[in-house]
Amino acid sequence: MSEQLHNPKLEEHPGSNAEKDPDNWVTGDEPMTGAQASYLTTLCEEANVELPSDNLTKAEASKMIDDLKAQSGRG
Repeated sequence: MSEQLHNPKLEEHPGSNAEKDPDNWVTGDEPMTGAQASYLTTLCEEANVELPSDNLTKAEASKMIDDLKAQSGRG
């Protein structure tokens, strides 16, 4: 008798790891990516706020992007 292993890829509505809390990211303490820096610069310009630092971590940048998107109505 063979047991079938659970395969999340076969679920109709699998959970998304894109929704993981940035505080729990394994790479969250690494420097933000170029894409994050670019998008953050755009959002800051649109919101007329100053980018606090270009030394943000991936997690910090992600949180700031989410906040700015919510403020601008993009999110």
